[in-house]
Amino acid sequence: MNTITVYRLGRVEYEDGLELMRLFGDARREGLCSDALLLLEHPPVLTLGRGAKRENITASDASLSAEGVQVFETNRGGDVTYHGPGQIVGYPIFLLPESRRDVRRYVRDVERSIMQVLSEWGITAGPIPKWPGVWIGEEGAPDARKIAAIGVHISRWLTTHGFALNVNTKMEHFRFIVPCGIREAGVTSMQRERGNAIPVPDVEEALARSFCAVFDSERVDAPPPMSTVSVAVVRGHGPEARVLLVRRRPERGGFWQILTGRVEPGESPAQAAARELEEETGLRLAPEDLHYQHAFAIGETLPPVLARENGFAVQAPPDAEVRLGPEHDTFEWVDVPTALERLPFVGLRETVKRAVARQRGGA
Repeated sequence: MNTITVYRLGRVEYEDGLELMRLFGDARREGLCSDALLLLEHPPVLTLGRGAKRENITASDASLSAEGVQVFETNRGGDVTYHGPGQIVGYPIFLLPESRRDVRRYVRDVERSIMQVLSEWGITAGPIPKWPGVWIGEEGAPDARKIAAIGVHISRWLTTHGFALNVNTKMEHFRFIVPCGIREAGVTSMQRERGNAIPVPDVEEALARSFCAVFDSERVDAPPPMSTVSVAVVRGHGPEARVLLVRRRPERGGFWQILTGRVEPGESPAQAAARELEEETGLRLAPEDLHYQHAFAIGETLPPVLARENGFAVQAPPDAEVRLGPEHDTFEWVDVPTALERLPFVGLRETVKRAVARQRGGA
């Protein structure tokens, strides 16, 4: 019997989500992993499918920037879609067997999996043939509204991208777009239909069950990702703020980063952040939790090695003396734009942004 490994990842930056799909897809093709269902949440982003029309983004670039909404072009089908907090994004990475190699059947099966979940909350939904997605209401009805968007990519019968189910999604953000290019109908969420917030973990659990049932597969739950920390050390305030960057030794990659490390057994993330700070810089200061947690793949390993990272900030005094540990060969205090330009990973950049924003709030 086929197996589906279910990954419940929490927040994943959109660029990291694209990388996860690539790595899991490569691993699946090489027979290094089973089919995988990635369940996650993205920060606010607009994604454009292959058939997207730019005019279906109705907000200005300035308005999107003010709301922290980014725009990405993708290779999935469909038009423009919104992803954001409170929405479950599902990426099925399936290598379809010969008996299921039918694109329309695959899309219908994804729709059916979502409809079964909605029925558990007393929400009756179905397809509208001329429009993609899962809908409440009938075609042509004035109250027809989409509750889940679907946009898939299939290459040599390997599936990527998938669906976005509105659970407790901030519906106001849909004003930035014409969802999926459909002007004749609206959007909704489970919360709006039920009148109360819906526990996201419960919906993820139902999705895992439903996909395994619809795709005739045995379920395997993935182990939790490795726990890691990142620490942005900042000194000075406002335009004079400087971020500490350390450069990894060539045999460790040779790139610039803020402080990072693994949470050891028996440690809390805050304890790990304080330990890494002292080991890598000699500084003994108290890290502040930024309440920023995200999941990503480490390196190019197949199958992917996953980490869930907690971000921290440290305010260093002007006379802070840095003494590097063995992992790094040099350090620099740089302004914020330079730090964001040099850092190669989106999660590290986000940690710096949040550390600087927290500093401004407390200044």
